[in-house]
Amino acid sequence: MSEISKIEQFVIDKVRELRMKAGLSQINLSIEIGLSSKFVGNVESSKTPDKYNLNHLNNIAIILKCSIKDFFPDQPIPSETSKK
Repeated sequence: MSEISKIEQFVIDKVRELRMKAGLSQINLSIEIGLSSKFVGNVESSKTPDKYNLNHLNNIAIILKCSIKDFFPDQPIPSETSKK
């Protein structure tokens, strides 16, 4: 299984933070975005390769009543493959 990137982890952590502030469980958010009841739990777990795509993030933003931009950092996160 491939390692998760820093930007992917940032987005997952931000979605988790906003989900919890909204009082939504992993199961409820999964169902609200129309996916398996285990999807969000799988994304938030480091044991599965599941990740959010842009459509997921857009739907989550609608549900959480926020901007899709709220899931991303203000500045790019350097990665191991970034040119310096």
